Amino acid sequence: MSDPILSLRGVTKSFGPIEVLHGVDFALRPGEVHALIGENGAGKSTTMKILAGYLDPTGGEVVLDGAPIRFAGSDEAEARGVVMIHQEFNLAEHLGVDQNVFLGRELRRGPWLDHKAMRARTAELLARLDCRVDPSARVGRISVPDKQMVEIAKALSREARVLIMDEPTAVLTERETEVLFEQIERLRAQGAAILYTSHKLGEVKRIANRVTVLRDGVMVASGPVEEFSEDDMATAMVGRELSDLYPPKARGGSEVVLEARDISVPGLVEGASLTLRRGEVLGIGGLVGAGRTELVEAIAGLRPRDGTVRVEGHELPPGSISAAMAVGLVYLTEDRKGAGLLLEKTLRENLTLPLLSRFGRPLIDRKAEERALDKAIADFAIRAPARDMAVGDLSGGNQQKLLLAKTLLSDPGIVIIDEPTRGIDIGTKSQIYALIAKLAAQGRSIIVISSEMPELIGLADRVVVMHAGRVAGEVSGAEVTEQAIVRLAMGLQDNREESAA
Repeated sequence: MSDPILSLRGVTKSFGPIEVLHGVDFALRPGEVHALIGENGAGKSTTMKILAGYLDPTGGEVVLDGAPIRFAGSDEAEARGVVMIHQEFNLAEHLGVDQNVFLGRELRRGPWLDHKAMRARTAELLARLDCRVDPSARVGRISVPDKQMVEIAKALSREARVLIMDEPTAVLTERETEVLFEQIERLRAQGAAILYTSHKLGEVKRIANRVTVLRDGVMVASGPVEEFSEDDMATAMVGRELSDLYPPKARGGSEVVLEARDISVPGLVEGASLTLRRGEVLGIGGLVGAGRTELVEAIAGLRPRDGTVRVEGHELPPGSISAAMAVGLVYLTEDRKGAGLLLEKTLRENLTLPLLSRFGRPLIDRKAEERALDKAIADFAIRAPARDMAVGDLSGGNQQKLLLAKTLLSDPGIVIIDEPTRGIDIGTKSQIYALIAKLAAQGRSIIVISSEMPELIGLADRVVVMHAGRVAGEVSGAEVTEQAIVRLAMGLQDNREESAA
């Protein structure tokens, strides 16, 4: 076994009086993909940030090429060949794609910036990733998956010896994921050491050589990936066996509580219709870019639209979030950090913000807010080291649970959840699936959008599938299968229609 390029020896990390890493040993070797897995809050992000120079360890040491080192910051780490791709994008939204790729390392021709050379080099990197984004496009105007590809292109441009990848496929399609895996294989063959984190355990089995499991800041298992099944990894992550990940499906009754007819959003959705029944979990499937999010945002009043939306007989005006909330319809965004939460604010401030009028007027009743937070922490199993901490310092899973608590604080009858478990560990997924089933059992009606096919099939008894901005078809009951959904998502006719033709 080759000597590590980068490693941790007995590393601890404390934030104030709270220790979050407890004597972690971890090594990254050349030509190896080492997966680091664990529940949200297990200490993965802290470990990666210490390796990449963003944080200093409280105790223990970081070792580079056999010698202890204390990086002055991430810039020094990058200069030494250690590059991190962040799960939450580290991009300047107001700058162009090429400007982001070369930010801080701009190419020059004499005293002038060589924009032509930077755009040409960026185009080459994006072509390697099969990404068709214009290098001169402003980052704030491109899609979330394309932003991830820009982050990856930026890392590739640095010719890293050590590449740290934090949930790189969380927002990518299957095709984009395959392209990324090709690049990982190329880097591995060139002798790079790669740290790979993912909550998709199938990916870990496929791409990794070794796997290390963190739980509550402690390394609880480590070894060659072939020694671990997916069940073994999940059990090590959560400290218990996970059986029956998906609860029994909620089929709902016959009463229609929401009816959307001929919904159109210019350039994005055309003539889409669906119904939702009381106590039902309805899935919306389709490829990224098919118009799923745009459709539900139009239904929830977040986008202007044509067509009609009725909730229990009440027609909703287009583009009115308040009208939707008034009849008990709420929407949980797929972008929890960009649109769902105020990251610099506390848990209490985020939880009660949409319903401040309920907590006193003109003065806010802080004790009532604290009681609401007590209930949310208990009901949603939110794990926070301190109640007054900034939400941005919570793990992704706990941010998602807080966003659910915030969305459900108004006691809605209809809940639309967009990508409920993106970037969430398997233990927290199980909790969220159980919560969705509980909401349906209480008589609430749920719409779930998911890019994860097992999730869509495991939760929904009926699935509406979109293709190119239109509803391509609907499957229910025993017909909710991967093959049926994929055929509709790809714009293919149903087998029976083909036979009839």
